[in-house]
Amino acid sequence: MLRPQDILVLLKLALWGSNWTFDLLAHELGLSASAVHRSVQRAAAAGLYDPSSREVNPSALEEFLVHGLRYVFPPQWGGEARGIPTAWAALPLADELSQSGNNPPVWPDPHGSVRGVALEPLDPRAPGAARRDDGLGELLALVDAIRIGGPRERSLAAQGLKARLRGGGAPQ
Repeated sequence: MLRPQDILVLLKLALWGSNWTFDLLAHELGLSASAVHRSVQRAAAAGLYDPSSREVNPSALEEFLVHGLRYVFPPQWGGEARGIPTAWAALPLADELSQSGNNPPVWPDPHGSVRGVALEPLDPRAPGAARRDDGLGELLALVDAIRIGGPRERSLAAQGLKARLRGGGAPQ
């Protein structure tokens, strides 16, 4: 059974490719090395990670994120809060979609600078990880757009996820 932290680990791995260690990944995400190891094992059991290549299966991850994630990890809303913009209020969708007068979705966070409607992050460590890695922050925002958006937002987010999951990158 997948856990929300497994999605955080998979998204980071998708950015890094096969150039990573459990310790480095744990440090970047604020997890223990053993928690990362268990996440990778669960992802492999679900077919989202290939242990032989040490890489994420991008097509399987994309399919799960676009078609299953919002049912497995439904959004949890709160009241008005200060936080970090997510979904269409954050990059990359903020450049493509105009904002209405409504409060944007935000992850509640004391370091945030935007007031909006609180959306609990997929994993509590997501805001901190997104602050440390812009690429991961964009992937998490796209995932949130799929979780909470309407058809247009989900379609744009799915296109953005597909492009980013197949591109990859190296740890910094």
